[in-house]
Amino acid sequence: MSTSTPRYPAPELKDLPEDIRLKILEVQEKAGFIPQVFLGFARRPAEWRAFFAFHDALMLRAESGLSKGDREMIVTTTSAANNCLYCVVAHGAILRIYEKKPLVADQVAVNYRKAEITARQKAMLDFAMKVCQHSDEIDDSDFSALQAHGFNDEDIWDIAAITAFFGLSNRMASFSGMMPNPEFYLMGRVPKQK
Repeated sequence: MSTSTPRYPAPELKDLPEDIRLKILEVQEKAGFIPQVFLGFARRPAEWRAFFAFHDALMLRAESGLSKGDREMIVTTTSAANNCLYCVVAHGAILRIYEKKPLVADQVAVNYRKAEITARQKAMLDFAMKVCQHSDEIDDSDFSALQAHGFNDEDIWDIAAITAFFGLSNRMASFSGMMPNPEFYLMGRVPKQK
């Protein structure tokens, strides 16, 4: 099977439960296209609802010390460590837009330690990568390193939860053969067409 063909065909929009169909149409209206993840996961409506409820709880949480750009930076960096093409490309696009930096997603995906980001963001990504690759080794010194950069315990929970959630997402996207929408590749790199 070609790597550009998903292993599980996406359902037709018209065949989806009304709540899911309306949410996907809302996303399409905002983005101008339907990201593959919305249709790909819709083949199992109960899982789709749970996935996007958890996604929104983490990524849209207002009372956090993490910016939207920070959240996408965590996703892009850890998704690269997990070799998830879909998430690196899709969330890298969102990261470029939130940070207003056309190079940042490529930099953090390849080597965040050399990226043009703040010391605070590097500390955040150090922790996210440890959660991603060695969560069993987390200790009090990891918390202290983040607290020195102004992160509180709830922010640290957010970093870990986003990393863990997207570990699931990375694996689902990769095993199912989900490929990034072509639109993601240029988002945040070139001026938006009007």
